[in-house]
Amino acid sequence: MPSSDRVLKELGENIKLARLRRKLSAEQVAERANISRGTLGQLEKGAPSVAMGMYCQVLFVLGLEKDLLKVAADDVLGRKLQDAEMMVKERASKKKSA
Repeated sequence: MPSSDRVLKELGENIKLARLRRKLSAEQVAERANISRGTLGQLEKGAPSVAMGMYCQVLFVLGLEKDLLKVAADDVLGRKLQDAEMMVKERASKKKSA
């Protein structure tokens, strides 16, 4: 999916920039996250084959693990859909004839 590929690529780039701002080498971050240098490289490129747990480990090393809590926190569309469901009145049940 092209759009998800773009999102993963941007996420990887953001993680790489965060690492560079902290003046940490790829080797340091990989070692602290207990992943290989190659996996970190793939993660920073946004490879979809990298497990979500690896992203969590790297974000933790960078002190950014709380950023994951922001995912879907402000779910505008979901709230609108939920509100729309609440507005729909349920039909009364049919009474059975005796």
